[in-house]
Amino acid sequence: MADDSLRADVLDELGDDRIEELAQELGTDTEGAKQVVAATVDELPAELTGGGPPGGAPGLGGLGGGLAGGLGGGLMSGVLSRITRPVAEAVAKRTGLPPATVAKALELLLPVVMTTIAKRRKR
Repeated sequence: MADDSLRADVLDELGDDRIEELAQELGTDTEGAKQVVAATVDELPAELTGGGPPGGAPGLGGLGGGLAGGLGGGLMSGVLSRITRPVAEAVAKRTGLPPATVAKALELLLPVVMTTIAKRRKR
């Protein structure tokens, strides 16, 4: 299920400058970059976005809840690296952009998404 609220929060967190930076990375315009943001949010595992079981699902080794709840550093990096490829491939398929281009853009986007999720959970 799409989370329009999370999409809006991620776009707010990115701000116009980083959306433009993302668009340049993708070789598209700002609307194309926003579509990639929406597709990325939609493709994230539910345990990261708050829609999964407490503590995360087996696909993330039970780390989803802790990751979005504020764990960081190497743990966050490790989990993000495990989801980058499948998310990039799914987003590329939805948008028609090359998977390698999307994967590179996700290096900018995923930390912002995770920061947004962590902020939402603190509320």
